[in-house]
Amino acid sequence: MSTMRKKFLSYFGRPLLLAACLLPLFSCNKAPDETNGETTEATTDAEQTLEPLTSENVVAKLEEFGRNNPDSLAVITTRHGSIKVRLYKETPLHRANFVRLTKAGFYDQGEFYRVVKGFAVQGGDSDEREMKQGAYKIPQEFNPKYIHKRGALAMARYGDERNPDKESSSHNFYIVTGKPVSKEELLAFEQKHGIDYTPEQEKTYLSVGGEPGLDTEYTVFGEVVEGMDVVEKIEQEPVDASDWPRQIVPHTIKIVKE
Repeated sequence: MSTMRKKFLSYFGRPLLLAACLLPLFSCNKAPDETNGETTEATTDAEQTLEPLTSENVVAKLEEFGRNNPDSLAVITTRHGSIKVRLYKETPLHRANFVRLTKAGFYDQGEFYRVVKGFAVQGGDSDEREMKQGAYKIPQEFNPKYIHKRGALAMARYGDERNPDKESSSHNFYIVTGKPVSKEELLAFEQKHGIDYTPEQEKTYLSVGGEPGLDTEYTVFGEVVEGMDVVEKIEQEPVDASDWPRQIVPHTIKIVKE
């Protein structure tokens, strides 16, 4: 089994990891199921073939795919239950990329492999993956409307030294589980990153919680709309010294119709 564990380091030293599981997981050929009474899209044979993307063609390919696939709702299913996420249309490349990988069955070979309580749970990868997506990154799509509030869906990335343009991982995502911050902490983040939060965003960080230290550093491209209790269960998984769950948490992801 592979032991490679490549790190995505946040700018303030809190690690988000790329690549992960050392144990068997679900096959990408699992049949679609019913989720919360909604019908998931069937995966076709054509969608099972995932053309590897490159740094040269990633933007054009994702733009084309996005035009033909306007989906914006997905369900992440784990042994703890299901998490429904809405993908933002204002981050078109990240939305298209997530939908593309999901429809191809790529994420059915993934798991939540990094759990940092009170910070985030990270998924999307596995050392046992068979499907390849190519060596590419997604140009950052920072949008001041979308912050790292509790329940935010965002993409991991390599640190600034090797990735000065803050481009996102091709497939590693995370869901924020951060707690409420103080007004002094929020002001410090605003000054450090040149952010002017709206009154509503400020209220969200102070009362609901999140990780403002990640704003303008990682692209937020969606949010949890149902199933945050499932995220909390994943967050409670016992972990080792590297924050890897001691019992793997495989996931499957399906696009659902609104």
